[in-house]
Amino acid sequence: MADLEGNIAAKQYFLQTPQVNTTFHVKGAGSLDFGMKHRLGRIFDAADGRTVMLAFDHGYFQGPTSGLERVDLSIVPLAPYADALMATRGIIRSVIPASATNALVVRATGGPSILKDLSDERIAMDMEDAARIDAAAVACQVFVGGEHETQSIHNLTQLVDAGLRLGIPVVGVTAVGTNLTRDARYLRLASRMIAELGAQVVKTYYTDEDFETITASCPVPIIMAGGKLLPVLEALTMAYSAVTQGAAGVDMGRNIFQRKDPVAMIQSVRGVVHGDLKPHEGLDLYRELSHGEQD
Repeated sequence: MADLEGNIAAKQYFLQTPQVNTTFHVKGAGSLDFGMKHRLGRIFDAADGRTVMLAFDHGYFQGPTSGLERVDLSIVPLAPYADALMATRGIIRSVIPASATNALVVRATGGPSILKDLSDERIAMDMEDAARIDAAAVACQVFVGGEHETQSIHNLTQLVDAGLRLGIPVVGVTAVGTNLTRDARYLRLASRMIAELGAQVVKTYYTDEDFETITASCPVPIIMAGGKLLPVLEALTMAYSAVTQGAAGVDMGRNIFQRKDPVAMIQSVRGVVHGDLKPHEGLDLYRELSHGEQD
């Protein structure tokens, strides 16, 4: 038989060349299962270990906020320039084209609207549904120091357990609300707690002082949250400062989709995060692509 003869002749075992066990490019993920690594690899670029995530999950508590009135018109054109999209399962299923190649990070907690106490969240989706969506990760708000701190931490640990069963990472978000501080001391505490409790990624805010102590003391990747709308140069400077101080990328929303030219802005952010552009170089790129827009 031809197959039998082929097997007998197979002698290329390369005995002098040992198999190489490659290291994984995502911080703290070396001991994770293959499926979880593979999903994290969709979020973080293998060349530099960084990500540009586009956040537009605001509607789960704010409704159709400015810039997100029509996600099909404002966000879908931006998708080709993002590594990952952070959204709710409702928007993903109803608006995002299934042909999109982005990693999907799905909001998994919710409950109150802006009319109530935002910290009183619960788990809002089953992890099995995240698997059906083909999510690369799910996101969970954690209100360290908030009135409902324990409940939000319980949400996180339940999602981590479910994620470990199915190989889906959890992004823990340091949710500060309106009453909690955003200094490095607080964010070190919140970020470290979230990582210690099992989240594979932490999303947190940038601080002008000691941000590098937040990234250094967190054993998993830190992604910088974009926060409120800033002038273009300030937003690009914040992104540049975050990644040069140890962040594994940015997750921006309003600082992109509320621009006069969001497509130009996301390309400029990408240039800073993946292309090592300096902030002023990113600003020049924004002005070039937007034909002179200032914000």
